[in-house]
Amino acid sequence: MSDGQGDALDRIAAALDRLAPAPFAAPDWSASAYVWDTAPDRLLPVPSPNRIPLNLLLGIDRARDTLLDNTRRFADGLPANNALLWGARGMGKSSLGKAVHGELEETGLKLVELQREDIQTVGNLLHVLRDVPHRFVLYCDDLSFSHDDAAYKSLKAVLDGGIEGRPDNVIFYATSNRRHLMPRDMIENERGSAINPSEAVEEKVSLSDRFGLWLGFHACDQDAYLAMIRGYCDAYGVTVSDADLRAQAVEWQATRGSRSGRVAWQFFVDLAGRQGISL
Repeated sequence: MSDGQGDALDRIAAALDRLAPAPFAAPDWSASAYVWDTAPDRLLPVPSPNRIPLNLLLGIDRARDTLLDNTRRFADGLPANNALLWGARGMGKSSLGKAVHGELEETGLKLVELQREDIQTVGNLLHVLRDVPHRFVLYCDDLSFSHDDAAYKSLKAVLDGGIEGRPDNVIFYATSNRRHLMPRDMIENERGSAINPSEAVEEKVSLSDRFGLWLGFHACDQDAYLAMIRGYCDAYGVTVSDADLRAQAVEWQATRGSRSGRVAWQFFVDLAGRQGISL
């Protein structure tokens, strides 16, 4: 065989290697949290997850207790439901999912964050987790779908299970601003333009029906907003009188044009910074 033929074979072999990547390398399961990366498929450990302690999430008591109880049952090997946390922006949906995991971290429960853009690869992720001797909360933040987005069909395999079924050691939690994961005008458009309106809408909204738990988050009133800030102050040692806190917090809220747990935390960060207190 000539040198030219050998070089050609080497290039073909290299091209085949790129088309058929190396088998998935098992991660170090000593971490408690991971991020699913798809370039290539792999689980990246997160040494220090970014989260707020569960006891600092005020004003969402019912959702907090329900999700904690559901997750504790799952961690103990008992039946539990997939959960959809939906509703107002900035009211703690994302924070609650991570805080509940932190509360139960000592049980060995692991959190895997999946990006909305990678939903179509969820089957690959389930294949990796299926036979691992750990229990996993698969978590997707800000989940929603557009009109021509077929990725929701991939997610149905997680929630309902295809022929293999959802692994017993995996549960799925998602947050969304939309109860049915799709814009209302999109659902109305389907109802108005389809040959069979009820079937068209049913196909689009059936995904949310596959969550056993629907936990709603609604905008807080002013008392709850102020209580959130007072709770942060007490936890981190920030000293401020009730009168000053109210005056400053209400002014901050007015400049933002909204009132939520996120706005409360942002005001508290500013207050702590002005007092020279590290968080």
